[in-house]
Amino acid sequence: MSMSLLLLIVAAIGVAGYLAGSWRARGLAGGKLSNLHSRPGYYGSFVAICAMIPALLLLLAWSIASPIYIQSTIRAGFPESVKMQPEATQNLSYNMISAIARGLPRMTQEERRALAEDGASARTLLAAKGVPLASEPEPYMVQSAQDLDRATVASSLWRAVLVIAAAAAGAFLSFRLIAPRLRARNRVEGVMLGGLVAASSIAILTTVGIVASMLTEAAHFFNSVPAWEFFFGTVWDPRFAAAGATGSSGQFGLVPLLAGTLYIGFVAMLVAVPVGLFAAVYMSEYASRGFRSVVKPLLEVLAGIPTIVYGFFAMATVGPFLRDISAQISGLATGNYASFIQAQSVLTAGFVMGIMLIPYVSSLSDDIITAVPRALRDGSLGLGATRSETIKKVVLPAALPGIVGALLMTASRAIGETMIVVLAAGVAARMQLNPFEPMTTVTVKIVNQLTGDLEFTSPQTLVAFALGITLFVITLCLNIYALYIVRKYREQYE
Repeated sequence: MSMSLLLLIVAAIGVAGYLAGSWRARGLAGGKLSNLHSRPGYYGSFVAICAMIPALLLLLAWSIASPIYIQSTIRAGFPESVKMQPEATQNLSYNMISAIARGLPRMTQEERRALAEDGASARTLLAAKGVPLASEPEPYMVQSAQDLDRATVASSLWRAVLVIAAAAAGAFLSFRLIAPRLRARNRVEGVMLGGLVAASSIAILTTVGIVASMLTEAAHFFNSVPAWEFFFGTVWDPRFAAAGATGSSGQFGLVPLLAGTLYIGFVAMLVAVPVGLFAAVYMSEYASRGFRSVVKPLLEVLAGIPTIVYGFFAMATVGPFLRDISAQISGLATGNYASFIQAQSVLTAGFVMGIMLIPYVSSLSDDIITAVPRALRDGSLGLGATRSETIKKVVLPAALPGIVGALLMTASRAIGETMIVVLAAGVAARMQLNPFEPMTTVTVKIVNQLTGDLEFTSPQTLVAFALGITLFVITLCLNIYALYIVRKYREQYE
């Protein structure tokens, strides 16, 4: 039985349990709901929960444990010559067995019998069934595939029987427990509270898992490369070693990457902050309600455009435009200044990234400015100040802590951008101040180091985790400081 059909059956049992529980509660009430501790819907929800949750937990446990048990059983049946081979070779053998097993359900009984009698034709027969193999399988693989197919079918059958039985038993027992004094609402709300806690814990556990994985791999990197060479090195030249080599050839200086990250982010903030902040001031203080309802959604559309589209825009339009403008200016100026500008540059990436960040600055600043109490504006206007003076002297100073926090959050967004930098700023890791020259960022080098068929044993690959944990710490510090400022603002003005 397929997983989707099994889930549908469990859901149907849960719906039936809800209807039966509600009906029984109304029957016990005798037409007077005050005789019940909870409303009839809570009794129905109690039966549905008791039917579905144990069944779904059993289904989850079975789906995790069954493949592990089946794989260990099949691998235990390998010939001794195969068991003596490396783990990677055994994994390849099992993958081929799995591929053969996936093709077995598509065969007739005659084809299966022919496959068992003549294993040499397995590759041709499976290819005809849409299961191509890289090489001709060995005879033991065909037999193991048949064992795997039988074990999978048996596991699916037992899974369906036990899950449906658990759902039916839960519904029946909970239905028998229904009584006027049963605290159904308390139990249902307790289960819902547990579900909310579990859902909220996923984000925390995911973050902990990400940090732990990066720290583990970064520790392996720092065992090969000293930390002071990484954090204070000024040369980035991670020459890749051959596959399987563990030598720390190359130089892994973080400073050029960090300089490029901060430089491009600074240019982006120079573009995004004035435009976004002025747009927020206009929409919150000057724009009419109708104009605001049209312009603000249009402005926030920029936040929904994929960053790869911004990268194409920077590479195909903004970069050549800046290069051509520079060529025209250099024709009037002394020296061959145009030779110093390229289509890929810090200015190109920073300008396009700034356009991408405008909605973040505008939306956050608009909400913060709007949250300033109206009494402050009325008091300033009542004392004779103009609207512009009120904005400059009262509104913006009152909203300044919140705006600073919004800008710090936007800066962390700029630091983590990848696709725009890849296409618009290049991959040159160097330190320079000319905005018309290409540079690169930490995120780009993380992508470069993890691109291709690599082994996670050399410093050239493990350095990506050191870069990732460094970037994580930087953005985390920015976000923590931004939240601190926002909370301080709220305590002062709410």
